[in-house]
Amino acid sequence: MKWSKYFIPTLKEVPVGTEAVSHQLLLRAGLVQMLTSGVYSYLPLGLKVLNRVENIIREEMNNAGAHELLMPCLHPIELWKKTGRDQVLDGIMIKFKNNRGHDMCLGPTHEEIITDLVRQFVQSYRQLPVTLYQIQTKFRDELRTRFGIVRASEFIMKDAYSFDRDVDGLRKSYQIMFDAYKRIFSRMELDVAVIAADSGAMGGDVSHEFMIGAPIGEDAVVSCPSCKAQSGVTENQDQGKTCPQCGKGILTKQSALELGHIFQLGTKYSSALAAEYIDEDGKRNPMIMGCYGIGVSRVVAAIIEKYNDDKGIKWPASVAPFDVEILPIAKSADDEIMKLSEKFYSELRAKGCDVLMDDRSESAGRKFNDADLIGIPLRITIGQRNLVEGKVEIKLRQTGEVMLVEVNDVLMKIMELKK
Repeated sequence: MKWSKYFIPTLKEVPVGTEAVSHQLLLRAGLVQMLTSGVYSYLPLGLKVLNRVENIIREEMNNAGAHELLMPCLHPIELWKKTGRDQVLDGIMIKFKNNRGHDMCLGPTHEEIITDLVRQFVQSYRQLPVTLYQIQTKFRDELRTRFGIVRASEFIMKDAYSFDRDVDGLRKSYQIMFDAYKRIFSRMELDVAVIAADSGAMGGDVSHEFMIGAPIGEDAVVSCPSCKAQSGVTENQDQGKTCPQCGKGILTKQSALELGHIFQLGTKYSSALAAEYIDEDGKRNPMIMGCYGIGVSRVVAAIIEKYNDDKGIKWPASVAPFDVEILPIAKSADDEIMKLSEKFYSELRAKGCDVLMDDRSESAGRKFNDADLIGIPLRITIGQRNLVEGKVEIKLRQTGEVMLVEVNDVLMKIMELKK
């Protein structure tokens, strides 16, 4: 992609009213644009990052045996009344009457909807277990939206639901999702703490949160430097107390941001919505459910919170919007520098690299600043000073390492670094 033909509206100044580093950089790097409080458009660069995050999630969910579907955003309130959650979530549900006078809402989550769907298609124990998931927009009328896309009124979530015939089956499905989540966050280079948690309004008696340390986190985790145990904050587990696991380390507390939450729901929804299967003896039984969520858009913000410096974003390669940026420092469109840039551009794309070339007629300073701001992992800078010696500069955005490479070795070096 040529920068001059792409849409990357970068900003020099920090937008007014932004607290979180991720919020500032999402706006400054031209990734998102706020329509109104808690509601954002994903611009082309931001959508590419979002798609790469979603693709990692899809790959791991599919590999774990889950099947993707897409459910409606519009829900009839009558389904929510059957579980009583129309009242439990009343404060955040966006409700309205449609033109036919029916009470509706925009889906804040989908437990009721998936349970009703499975109820209609799964009747026999032979059809179980089954795990279904979607990646979709959710709507919650948050009283206080915060930190850009971290706590928004409209956000993207991956939600999965497992259906089993018994508790042992649920535990197996839960462990499969637990392991898939660890792989997902590892591929995004997010070192998450897995914390036993309260199930809250979701129901069930077992749940775990996947947390990442972040200054904007609305939760907290305590860690032991001795045995490396991590947990939520309790009366017995807090800053400065002795670790109850090993009895040696002194616990330290850190703000943390929840990225994922998984639940063993049991029969809360299947009983309320009559989602039953017939066993070998012809007896009807409620299906045993699990629920597994990841805040997809929140993950994007979390990555930026972890990977940034005073110049901009430092994307991990797995989620970066482009693999390589080519930055020519040229005086005209016809000189040797631009010709070499075009050559690298074509050759790298032929090798399967996603390449951004800054072909704008901007100053070198503006190009360097924008390159650091948007944070592409590998940057090839082609300037006259190095080119007279037959070399170009390759910079690794994550580490700041700079290397001079012979022109003929650039393609090989980039492919080596990209692995």
